[in-house]
Amino acid sequence: MIMKHDPRKTALFVLNSLNKRRHTLDRILEDIQGKDMALSKRDQALFYALVYGVLRWLGRLDWIISHFSKIRIDKIEPVIMNILRLGLFQIIYLNRVPVSAAVNTSVEIAKSFASSRAAGFVNALLRKAAGEYKKIPFPYPDKNPAYSLAVKKSFPEWMIKRWLNRFGLKETEVLCDAINIIPPITVRTNSLRITRDDLTKKLACDVQQIENTTYSPDGIRFIKPGRAIPEIKAFKDGWFQVQDEAAQLVTCLLNPRPGDTVLDACAGLGGKTGHIAQMMKNTGRLLALDNQADKLQRLESEMKRLEISIVTTCNYDLAIPFDGQFSYKGFSGFDRILLDAPCSGLGVLRRNPDAKWLTSPNKFNSYKARQINFLDNLAQLVKPSGTLVYAVCSTEPEENEEVVKGFLNKHSEFAINNKLEGLPKNVYSLINQNQYLKTYPHINNMDGFFAVCFKRVT
Repeated sequence: MIMKHDPRKTALFVLNSLNKRRHTLDRILEDIQGKDMALSKRDQALFYALVYGVLRWLGRLDWIISHFSKIRIDKIEPVIMNILRLGLFQIIYLNRVPVSAAVNTSVEIAKSFASSRAAGFVNALLRKAAGEYKKIPFPYPDKNPAYSLAVKKSFPEWMIKRWLNRFGLKETEVLCDAINIIPPITVRTNSLRITRDDLTKKLACDVQQIENTTYSPDGIRFIKPGRAIPEIKAFKDGWFQVQDEAAQLVTCLLNPRPGDTVLDACAGLGGKTGHIAQMMKNTGRLLALDNQADKLQRLESEMKRLEISIVTTCNYDLAIPFDGQFSYKGFSGFDRILLDAPCSGLGVLRRNPDAKWLTSPNKFNSYKARQINFLDNLAQLVKPSGTLVYAVCSTEPEENEEVVKGFLNKHSEFAINNKLEGLPKNVYSLINQNQYLKTYPHINNMDGFFAVCFKRVT
């Protein structure tokens, strides 16, 4: 049950929905917004702070709760556990919320969802935690560095172990801190309609701390927009799309040009589709493919907002091999194909903290198998001397180097393109010796992405 006028109860609804593991946070938020969530601007800010804050710090909150609870936390009813997390997060992290308000509202919510006994438990625990949480000990790093860091920085222990093995202790700590910081909003100028400088001037009255991105020639980042992004006039006028700088660089790597025939193979809602079209100067042919028809409908609406006319959509599941020669509305072969593949999403944890707790280590091999399968199916669609860019919002080896190796072992007609063209000059500093584009939150102040450009050589 969504309490449309209560930010705390609405946040509880979201956390309870995530516990059921049926949908991602983005999907749940979309559904709520589609039901005309009736929150004031101030209450919306509190709602988002609660949802993202609890998910960001869930591991640390649970450690503190376990210290003050006489009941093992895995025995506490899930809805009560989420009420405790919401209350404790307000006490620790939201200075503008009085402790009494955080406790009392949590108790009242508990009364609505559970027994008076459960409400009493919530009251007692939060009041005790409010006075003593700063004194509780955390796990000693000398005994188990991974577990200690996982609790302090609020990450699953298995994830910390992976990063410690690759980066070492100090860099893993910095990476965790970068992920736990609320990132700026990054947008990409629709250069078909406006210049970046002019867009910056238009946005200046709506946002704070606006600045150009470091690498992308079309990117702008800022914080604290005065209104929701869809309500900003420049957005309504089609002058920008919300897109992280790392994602913008992937399209630069693809280097689509006017007159090309291009396939965006996992187009989703059309962030990269719009960027491809603007790099093509809205000239040529661009096919946006996705396995979800509702996303393609929204993509078509997005292209209209941007005044892009060269996009054709196709509902297709890439897991199914193309039967013989591919042909769809006059499309057959492609000069350039972008596969922004489904992945673990560990590179975008700072924007999607729910993925910390939804992903498990035993999924990486299945991710890799699916990614290689998608590349296998797309390989036949690349024209001679054409390019195929593989990208994921993950920096995990199974989804990066191992996919590249697996694909090249099966396709001798492709090689990694070592003569990249069209990139902004400073982007070449992000390309390593293997011609991989890799970005990290703690190093580049952008999402974690991996991308590589294959060229068809035979």
